Amino acid sequence: AMAQSNGVQASTIVVAAMPLKFGDALSADKLREIPWPAGAVPSGSFKTIKDALAGNGARQALQSISANEPILSAKITGPGQRATLSAVLGEGMKAVSIRVNDVLGVAGFVFPGDRVDVLLTRTVRDGGGGEKSFVDVLLQSVKVLA
Repeated sequence: AMAQSNGVQASTIVVAAMPLKFGDALSADKLREIPWPAGAVPSGSFKTIKDALAGNGARQALQSISANEPILSAKITGPGQRATLSAVLGEGMKAVSIRVNDVLGVAGFVFPGDRVDVLLTRTVRDGGGGEKSFVDVLLQSVKVLA
Protein backbone atom coordinates (compact mmCIF):
# COMPACT_ATOMS: atom_id res chain seq x y z
CA ALA A 1 0.00 0.00 0.00
CA MET A 2 1.12 3.51 -0.69
CA ALA A 3 1.52 6.02 2.13
CA GLN A 4 0.03 9.47 1.72
CA SER A 5 1.52 12.60 3.25
CA ASN A 6 -1.40 12.95 5.69
CA GLY A 7 -0.58 9.56 7.22
CA VAL A 8 -3.57 7.70 5.76
CA GLN A 9 -2.60 4.42 4.10
CA ALA A 10 -3.74 4.44 0.49
CA SER A 11 -4.58 1.68 -1.93
CA THR A 12 -5.94 1.90 -5.46
CA ILE A 13 -9.41 1.20 -6.75
CA VAL A 14 -10.84 0.93 -10.26
CA VAL A 15 -13.56 3.44 -11.14
CA ALA A 16 -15.52 4.21 -14.31
CA ALA A 17 -13.71 6.78 -16.46
CA MET A 18 -17.05 7.67 -18.10
CA PRO A 19 -20.73 6.93 -17.49
CA LEU A 20 -21.61 3.30 -18.26
CA LYS A 21 -25.10 1.95 -18.88
CA PHE A 22 -26.59 -1.54 -18.67
CA GLY A 23 -24.89 -3.82 -21.20
CA ASP A 24 -21.86 -1.61 -21.90
CA ALA A 25 -18.72 -3.73 -22.33
CA LEU A 26 -15.86 -2.84 -19.99
CA SER A 27 -12.53 -1.95 -21.57
CA ALA A 28 -9.33 -0.30 -20.35
CA ASP A 29 -10.29 3.05 -21.91
CA LYS A 30 -13.56 3.12 -19.92
CA LEU A 31 -11.84 2.50 -16.56
CA ARG A 32 -9.19 4.19 -14.48
CA GLU A 33 -7.34 3.55 -11.22
CA ILE A 34 -7.45 6.14 -8.45
CA PRO A 35 -5.96 6.31 -4.95
CA TRP A 36 -8.39 5.20 -2.23
CA PRO A 37 -8.03 5.02 1.58
CA ALA A 38 -6.93 1.44 2.32
CA GLY A 39 -9.31 1.13 5.28
CA ALA A 40 -12.35 2.12 3.21
CA VAL A 41 -12.03 -0.04 0.09
CA PRO A 42 -15.53 -1.30 -0.81
CA SER A 43 -16.14 -5.06 -0.84
CA GLY A 44 -16.15 -6.42 -4.38
CA SER A 45 -13.94 -3.65 -5.77
CA PHE A 46 -10.94 -4.12 -8.03
CA LYS A 47 -7.41 -2.90 -7.28
CA THR A 48 -6.21 -2.71 -10.90
CA ILE A 49 -7.79 -2.44 -14.35
CA LYS A 50 -6.09 -5.75 -15.19
CA ASP A 51 -7.98 -7.38 -12.28
CA ALA A 52 -11.30 -5.89 -13.44
CA LEU A 53 -10.82 -7.21 -16.98
CA ALA A 54 -9.29 -10.59 -15.99
CA GLY A 55 -10.73 -13.84 -17.31
CA ASN A 56 -11.91 -15.17 -20.65
CA GLY A 57 -14.38 -12.86 -22.33
CA ALA A 58 -15.57 -9.33 -21.81
CA ARG A 59 -17.45 -8.12 -18.77
CA GLN A 60 -20.52 -5.91 -19.05
CA ALA A 61 -22.23 -3.41 -16.78
CA LEU A 62 -25.32 -4.83 -15.05
CA GLN A 63 -26.58 -1.36 -14.14
CA SER A 64 -25.78 2.28 -14.73
CA ILE A 65 -22.41 3.26 -13.31
CA SER A 66 -21.54 6.96 -13.04
CA ALA A 67 -18.18 8.42 -13.97
CA ASN A 68 -15.76 8.06 -11.01
CA GLU A 69 -18.02 5.48 -9.32
CA PRO A 70 -16.14 2.38 -8.09
CA ILE A 71 -16.48 -0.71 -10.28
CA LEU A 72 -17.85 -3.45 -8.01
CA SER A 73 -18.20 -7.14 -8.90
CA ALA A 74 -21.95 -6.98 -8.11
CA LYS A 75 -22.41 -4.27 -10.77
CA ILE A 76 -20.73 -6.15 -13.64
CA THR A 77 -20.99 -9.59 -15.22
CA GLY A 78 -18.44 -12.32 -14.79
CA PRO A 79 -15.93 -12.83 -17.61
CA GLY A 80 -17.72 -13.85 -20.81
CA GLN A 81 -21.23 -13.48 -19.33
CA ARG A 82 -23.80 -11.32 -21.06
CA ALA A 83 -25.75 -8.60 -19.31
CA THR A 84 -29.14 -10.30 -19.33
CA LEU A 85 -32.06 -10.20 -16.97
CA SER A 86 -31.04 -13.55 -15.48
CA ALA A 87 -27.62 -12.08 -14.59
CA VAL A 88 -29.36 -9.41 -12.49
CA LEU A 89 -31.73 -11.77 -10.67
CA GLY A 90 -30.61 -13.48 -7.49
CA GLU A 91 -31.29 -17.11 -6.57
CA GLY A 92 -35.04 -17.74 -6.29
CA MET A 93 -36.00 -14.34 -7.75
CA LYS A 94 -38.46 -13.81 -10.59
CA ALA A 95 -39.07 -10.88 -12.94
CA VAL A 96 -42.39 -9.59 -14.26
CA SER A 97 -43.27 -6.78 -16.64
CA ILE A 98 -45.65 -4.03 -15.61
CA ARG A 99 -46.82 -1.61 -18.29
CA VAL A 100 -46.50 2.03 -17.23
CA ASN A 101 -46.83 5.39 -18.94
CA ASP A 102 -45.15 8.71 -18.05
CA VAL A 103 -47.80 9.51 -15.44
CA LEU A 104 -47.76 6.08 -13.81
CA GLY A 105 -43.97 5.89 -14.14
CA VAL A 106 -43.53 9.14 -12.15
CA ALA A 107 -42.50 11.16 -15.21
CA GLY A 108 -39.32 9.22 -15.90
CA PHE A 109 -37.81 9.62 -12.44
CA VAL A 110 -37.67 5.87 -11.73
CA PHE A 111 -34.51 4.15 -12.93
CA PRO A 112 -33.08 0.61 -12.89
CA GLY A 113 -31.86 -0.18 -9.38
CA ASP A 114 -34.48 2.02 -7.69
CA ARG A 115 -36.98 0.41 -5.33
CA VAL A 116 -40.72 1.05 -5.67
CA ASP A 117 -43.99 -0.04 -4.11
CA VAL A 118 -46.62 -1.56 -6.42
CA LEU A 119 -50.14 -0.32 -5.66
CA LEU A 120 -53.52 -1.43 -6.98
CA THR A 121 -56.18 1.29 -7.18
CA ARG A 122 -59.75 0.18 -7.81
CA THR A 123 -63.03 2.03 -7.94
CA VAL A 124 -66.21 0.27 -6.83
CA ARG A 125 -69.79 1.50 -7.22
CA ASP A 126 -71.70 1.53 -3.97
CA GLY A 127 -75.43 0.80 -3.62
CA GLY A 128 -76.38 4.48 -3.75
CA GLY A 129 -74.93 5.12 -7.22
CA GLY A 130 -71.71 6.63 -5.88
CA GLU A 131 -68.19 5.33 -6.17
CA LYS A 132 -65.60 4.42 -3.60
CA SER A 133 -61.90 4.06 -4.34
CA PHE A 134 -59.62 1.59 -2.63
CA VAL A 135 -55.84 1.35 -2.76
CA ASP A 136 -54.02 -1.85 -1.86
CA VAL A 137 -50.28 -2.26 -1.52
CA LEU A 138 -49.45 -5.35 -3.59
CA LEU A 139 -45.66 -5.34 -3.24
CA GLN A 140 -43.20 -3.23 -1.28
CA SER A 141 -39.63 -2.25 -2.07
CA VAL A 142 -39.55 -4.00 -5.45
CA LYS A 143 -36.30 -3.51 -7.38
CA VAL A 144 -36.70 -1.91 -10.81
CA LEU A 145 -34.69 -3.90 -13.36
CA ALA A 146 -35.23 -1.97 -16.59
